Amino acid sequence: MDSEPHGRLDALQRDPYPHYERVRSADGLVFVAELDAWLVARDVDVREVLRRPEDFSSANALLPDVMPSPAALAVLGGGFGGRPVVVTADGDLHQRLRAPIVRGLSPARVAEVLPYTAERAAALVDAFVKDGQVELMSAYARRLPGEVIGRIVGLDPDDVPAVVHGGHRAEELLFRPLEEAEQVAAAEDVVAMQHILDRCVRERHARPREDLCTELVTSLTTPGELTLEHRHELVAHLQNLLIAGHLTTTPLIGTTVLHLLRNPSQWELLCAEPERIPAAVEEAARYDSALQGFRRVTTVPVTLAGTELPAGATVFVAFGGANRDAARHPRPDEFDITRPPGKHLAFGLGVHSCPGSQLAREQLRLTLAELTSRLPGLRLAPDQPVTMRPTMIHRSPHRLHLAW
Repeated sequence: MDSEPHGRLDALQRDPYPHYERVRSADGLVFVAELDAWLVARDVDVREVLRRPEDFSSANALLPDVMPSPAALAVLGGGFGGRPVVVTADGDLHQRLRAPIVRGLSPARVAEVLPYTAERAAALVDAFVKDGQVELMSAYARRLPGEVIGRIVGLDPDDVPAVVHGGHRAEELLFRPLEEAEQVAAAEDVVAMQHILDRCVRERHARPREDLCTELVTSLTTPGELTLEHRHELVAHLQNLLIAGHLTTTPLIGTTVLHLLRNPSQWELLCAEPERIPAAVEEAARYDSALQGFRRVTTVPVTLAGTELPAGATVFVAFGGANRDAARHPRPDEFDITRPPGKHLAFGLGVHSCPGSQLAREQLRLTLAELTSRLPGLRLAPDQPVTMRPTMIHRSPHRLHLAW
């Protein structure tokens, strides 16, 4: 991809909301060249697509923005994975892949991990609370979600940093233009992560435990047999689950704190009335959704919003656009934690709705409880402007410098 189109794509991704507004006000759908897709940004249209998975397939949900170089692909060939995952599967395969994840992230499992989550949240804040300043993304937001999902999966805590790093590198490799040497280095980090996950799979097959890795191994293999194909499938599954578990919650923490501090009266209200934290979590998820949307591809000719689409047409289903639709959310561009609860789409809808939504909400709730009670004087560092990462799938600040 040459630099000019990627520059336009970056600009759209850093602030997609004006594009959503333009598309919502148009008749029918609008084809957006930067996304190479028809942009679906009205709440009613997004809901229709999500309710019709048989007509709008998820097969291209993770289509890369950048194709890795042959040298990087050669490195990836030495790893594991490359098999169908829950995000890109349809029908019976999707149900088979999703079922053990839903069990592994059940309300009971989430409740079990909450004491550990609270303990880790407090410990991470302990590490900087006396400093008077912090870069929150690296010191906290990129750490807590990985530790929590690692605990649920059953990873050795010593392996979590490499697995989290590998997840970030996988995103860079597929969605950012990198020089070839950097692509190769990123691919090596991804493969290192995959080998850690393969080791976990083999250990759980030999010695089952009470964790999600064991749940996946027992659900997707036959007793006494762990073939190379099983290992590839399980590593792909775990990689997708782990990335979904931390690469979405990390941005949600960052954007929530950013918008609360950009609206000091809202932050002060939350500090004074912490019972509003659950409402603040929902408003933050609605206002600036971490997962802005996914691609879908039509399986048959369809008519959506009066626009006729042939089979094989790509649509970008913008959850973030639906969440700023005035037809569903009055004053949609205002960040307001006192807003009456409404049904937003930050965690999707239907068969592909996020099975980890409760876990993400609980981590954000615990984070806000820690920060409002211990650092009520928190503010954005005045000399550190905030820029957003250019991505539609894990929208967050690059860095978030705070002071108190």
